[in-house]
Amino acid sequence: MDKFFEIASIAARQAGKIIKDYFHKPKVISYKGRIDLVTNVDKKAEDIIIKIIKKSYPNHNILTEESEHSYNPNQEFCWVIDPLDGTTNYVHKFPFVSVSIALQKNQESILGIVYNPILEEFFYSEIGKGSFRNGNQISVSKTSIISNAFLSTGFPYRINDQKRNNISNFAKIIRRCRGIRRAGSAAIDLCYVATGIFDGFWELELSPWDTAAGILIIKQAGGTITNFDGSKFSIFNKEIIATNGHIHKELLNILNS
Repeated sequence: MDKFFEIASIAARQAGKIIKDYFHKPKVISYKGRIDLVTNVDKKAEDIIIKIIKKSYPNHNILTEESEHSYNPNQEFCWVIDPLDGTTNYVHKFPFVSVSIALQKNQESILGIVYNPILEEFFYSEIGKGSFRNGNQISVSKTSIISNAFLSTGFPYRINDQKRNNISNFAKIIRRCRGIRRAGSAAIDLCYVATGIFDGFWELELSPWDTAAGILIIKQAGGTITNFDGSKFSIFNKEIIATNGHIHKELLNILNS
């Protein structure tokens, strides 16, 4: 595992350097959808991550947001990569952006790194070793009831033409909790649950690269993650509830009411 972590850390930090260097510079922006952006920086960051990983592990599977790679679920090792989570934030110079890199073994995350190079927050976890932020071990909060909970969420890019667009969920929960934030990077939201800033997070229409690293970081920090029906979460599921564990059942009940 030490070699895996070393390579992933190098890749995350080098991609993060690119992201930080371009933060205040003009970007070339393309559109994957009406409000779904991608920049030249996303692609530069992804290229360096893949190059570093492939140099050490040429036969490993890679699943990433901005490039097409042949994903084989039967292959033992798979790297799941989001080179720049929070691209819209990045374009608008809102500093909640991250590099997310996970290594899965037999479809279970065994290593996760989420790095925000703008705020210099480096979250990481290896299976069985706990979770850390900038070298300090982290754990979820102890908040036990929704009325005291500080939560986070997000909305799908196709919010205008999807029935399940999270607006009704937001309306139900905002009346019951202390507050909700929408920072725009699911990977960071998950890490903020792991470190106790948020007590819980839920979202719809996510992709594997949004959650693969963050779910391990939360689990190793003592949190709970499921689908909306309470079943085991997979990175290929489109909905997620991640909490400190104490408020999980109550949040599930509200979302399903």
